[in-house]
Amino acid sequence: MYKQKDLKELPDCPVETTLMLIGDKWKVLILRDLLTGTKRFGELKRSVGNVSQKVLTAQLRAMEESGLLTRKVYAEVPPRVEYSLTELGQSLKPILDVMKNWGEEYKASAN
Repeated sequence: MYKQKDLKELPDCPVETTLMLIGDKWKVLILRDLLTGTKRFGELKRSVGNVSQKVLTAQLRAMEESGLLTRKVYAEVPPRVEYSLTELGQSLKPILDVMKNWGEEYKASAN
């Protein structure tokens, strides 16, 4: 999506910038699942939920391009690919923690 050299193309509003990078439902769930550590594609597909392989692949590629995660391919048969959050991706943990807390409070108040 946006590499470091494309910073001049980012919106002026920092909230809009954040939403461009993680505003998709699947990206937030991918971040949530990678916060616990490195995962393989199949593990992510199962843990993220009802996402197609095509959409998950596209989301992972966009997140890799924006510097939120890294993709490591092992030269094995069958091929093994692992995804991990970068330091930049890890820096989103406080945001996801607040979202989790808000969701828990909302669910509790809805009962």
